[in-house]
Amino acid sequence: MLVFLLRRLAGHAVLAVLAASLAYLLAAAALRPRAEFEDRSPRPPAAVVDAELDRLNLNDRTPLADRYRVWATGVLHGDFGRTWQGDPVNGELGRRLLVSLRLLTCGAVAGGVLGVLLGAWAAVSRHRATDRAITFGSYLLLAVPVFVLAVLLQIGASRVNDATGVRLFAWVGETGPGASGGAFGPLGGLGDRVRHLLLPSATIALAQLALFCRYQRGTMLDVLHADFVRTARAKGLRRRDALLRHGLRTALVPVATYFAYTSGLLLLGAMFTEKIFGWHGLGEWLIDSITRGDVNVVAAVDCLAAAAVLLAGLASDVLQGALDPRARAGAR
Repeated sequence: MLVFLLRRLAGHAVLAVLAASLAYLLAAAALRPRAEFEDRSPRPPAAVVDAELDRLNLNDRTPLADRYRVWATGVLHGDFGRTWQGDPVNGELGRRLLVSLRLLTCGAVAGGVLGVLLGAWAAVSRHRATDRAITFGSYLLLAVPVFVLAVLLQIGASRVNDATGVRLFAWVGETGPGASGGAFGPLGGLGDRVRHLLLPSATIALAQLALFCRYQRGTMLDVLHADFVRTARAKGLRRRDALLRHGLRTALVPVATYFAYTSGLLLLGAMFTEKIFGWHGLGEWLIDSITRGDVNVVAAVDCLAAAAVLLAGLASDVLQGALDPRARAGAR
C-alpha cells in the first residue's frame, strides 16, 4: 500500500508542478501590473515605474523566461514574492488560507456525506416517490449555478429574518458588529460565527451534494443485484444489512475516485461563494488580484490550488485502497 501511495504521490507532484508553472506563465503573459502604476494621479515617471516593477519581478518588459526563473527560485525557498503594492505574499496567503479552509471544510464534508447517503437511499428506493424527489432535487441543484444558488439563499434567509423578527442568518463577512454577544447571549462570538458561516457553507454543500448524489445513485444501482449481495442475503442477512455491509462499500470505490475530480469544481465554487458573501479568503483575493494584474498573487493562489488538488488525489487513492482490496493487492 505504501509503495502504491508513493508512486501516485510522485505522479501527482509532477502534475502539480506543471500546473503551477503553467499558471504563472499564463498570468505573467496576460496580466499587466504596469497599468496599476500608470493609472495613478499624478502619473509616476516611466523610469520609476520600471524600477518598481523590476524590484517586484513584475516588469512585463523583462523576458518571461527570466521572470519565471526568479519566481520559481523564490518558490523553491518558500517565498512567493510580493504583491504589486510591495507587501509579502506569504503573510496574506496564510491568513486567507485559514479563512477559506473554514468555509471549504464545513461545506465539502457536509455536501459529500449527505450526497452519498441520499444517492444510496435513492438507489435503494428506485422508482418510488423518494427516488423521484431526490432525483428531481439533485437535477435542480445541478442546473443552478453556484453564484445564483448563493443569491437565492440570501433572499430566502432575508425573508426568514423578516418573518421571525430575529436576525437568524447573516451573510456578509465572517463576523458582524454583534460578535461579542447580542441576541445569542453567552454564545457570543461563536454564535455570530455560526450565523455567518451557515449560508456560504450551505451554498458549497448543496453544490457538492448534487454531484455526489447523482454519481452515488448510479454506482449503487450497479450493485443492488450483484452476486455478492444475493449471496449475503442467501446466508441470512436482511436486505438492508447486505446492502450496507457489502453493496455500499463496493459502490463507494468509484465515488472515492470521483472525489479527486470534484476538487477543482469545489475550489471554483468556493471562489464565487467567497466573493458573493464577502469572505476575505483565497477566492476573493484571486478575483481581485486578476482585476489588478497582480501576477505573484495569482500564481501563489494557483500553486495552493494545485497542491489542494494533489492532496485530494492522494486522499482519493487512500480511500480507494481502504475500500477496494484489489487496489491494495495491485500495489504489492
